[in-house]
Amino acid sequence: MSNRLRALFIDHLSIPRGKYMPASKISDASTRFARATFGVHYDRDLLLDAPHAKVREGAPDMELRWRGEDVRKGWEPDTSVVLGDLYDADGSPLSLCPRGALKRAVAAWEKHGLKPMLGIELEAYALQGGEDGRLRPYDAPGGGVYGTGPFADPMRINDVIWNKALEMGFRLDLITAEYDSPQFEYTLTFDNALTAVDDIVLFRQMAREIALDHGIVLTFLPKPLSELGGSGMHINFSFQDAEGKNALATGEVGGPEHLNDLSRGCLAGLVHHHEGLAGLIAPTAGSYRRLQPSSLSGYWKNWGGDHRGVTTRVSGEGGAKARLEHRMADASANPYTAAAAVLQAARLGFEARMELPPIETGDGFDTVDARSGTAPNLRKAIQDLQADTALVDAVGRELVENHVFMKEREFRKTRELEPDALLDFYVWFI
Repeated sequence: MSNRLRALFIDHLSIPRGKYMPASKISDASTRFARATFGVHYDRDLLLDAPHAKVREGAPDMELRWRGEDVRKGWEPDTSVVLGDLYDADGSPLSLCPRGALKRAVAAWEKHGLKPMLGIELEAYALQGGEDGRLRPYDAPGGGVYGTGPFADPMRINDVIWNKALEMGFRLDLITAEYDSPQFEYTLTFDNALTAVDDIVLFRQMAREIALDHGIVLTFLPKPLSELGGSGMHINFSFQDAEGKNALATGEVGGPEHLNDLSRGCLAGLVHHHEGLAGLIAPTAGSYRRLQPSSLSGYWKNWGGDHRGVTTRVSGEGGAKARLEHRMADASANPYTAAAAVLQAARLGFEARMELPPIETGDGFDTVDARSGTAPNLRKAIQDLQADTALVDAVGRELVENHVFMKEREFRKTRELEPDALLDFYVWFI
């Protein structure tokens, strides 16, 4: 039996915050944190005027609450782990809580009789320390796209991650090497939205900590190495109807020729809110080094079929596997906030019966129909987010106001950093 509990929440910067607590807390329980945590930046700078963090108001408490049934086996010896929800001092849900934002997005879809289902793909680079003290790419010269085995992962770090994931009850779909070595992809099985994001949050932290135990820094930054490709966090989603069937499916075959009104509405909403979404789901300086034309990254304001050059991809699979894949996000985003934002943008399109623009017909490299993409930098993306008032209100105005403030300061902190210094600013947290 575990002799301690690690209780966690994921903050505005996507950093896990928590406490180790005695075994007596392995039940329905709670603990308190300073609300001013939402005023702290990556460099540990406490920003006194961070909106709704109440730093200047005495840094009062907020409460993290969890359910005993959500406590699970952890990856550290004799330690259980749990994710909880944040509450204000008066007992009301904390407006800044990213997990709460996802719960609100799920509830909004449930009013339509639909349960959101998610599957998230994570990409990460493996780094290791050099003799000069600098981080350098993990030495895997035989790595390449869809690489497996010791040539792609000589230290077999991913074997350890795989086995620990199974011990913890995660349902893995795959681990494979990505296009650039030493880059890897990790995908968990589709599940209801909250469970899927809880799992990806814990899996991400488990993978990072296990890799570190073996001398590897596994980073989910969107562009940690200037000369190599970017890393994304693709959000695949569908909906279960009251009968447990996939509400996006029109038959056993998927693709653009088999869209129903729900699919069309979701696609239209994601295209319509393209610019505003970026500020929430691609929220670090490196995000806009990744989001570039011809990068297969979700830059363009478009959609398509089985086409990796578009931002929202319609799977060719039908039936139970019918889904939409949004490809803009990266894992520097809080996964709860990113999933909430994508679901809310899709809902806004569906409810407003937005008109779906024409499908992308270009190859995504030399030819593109889309005439616009994401912002060129974090500051402009934040301005685009502020301008998208419908999306702001759907995700949560106070959460977004805090996010905008922190990200504007982040732009100032990072805009003159050279690549090595920029990596140092983020890499120990993402």
